[in-house]
Amino acid sequence: MVQVTPVRPLNRDLLLGSWKMTSWMTRDVATGERREALGQHPRGIVIYTHERVIFFILRNSRKRPERLQPSDEDKIALFDTMFAYSGSYTVEPDRVVHHVDMSWNEAWSGTEQVRFCNVDEDTLTYTSAPAQNPFDGREVVH
Repeated sequence: MVQVTPVRPLNRDLLLGSWKMTSWMTRDVATGERREALGQHPRGIVIYTHERVIFFILRNSRKRPERLQPSDEDKIALFDTMFAYSGSYTVEPDRVVHHVDMSWNEAWSGTEQVRFCNVDEDTLTYTSAPAQNPFDGREVVH
């Protein structure tokens, strides 16, 4: 389990609003190798509402398809370079739990995603417990 010492105890008011993604790193549990999960310039947003709804969408800085209707090859590339889900959330003093209702990958629907959190000024930092990487299957800490 990953332990994070919060700058201050986490509460819902600290999370409310939208958060722009600036980076996403993973650490391989077996080797310790660190990687950028969605490349050097990921884009994303996380939104926490008063109604306890979370919306989470992330993607890498990918090539734009040439046509509005992407080819089958483009569709695979688009799917493989994004990550999105929505649901409700609960807050504990050191973590937020995302209760996933719908997801870009239906295997994630119905799961709980635990994120240990720090909020320092205008920066939200997540750390996960060791889990399977949805992109390559390795056991990692996000």
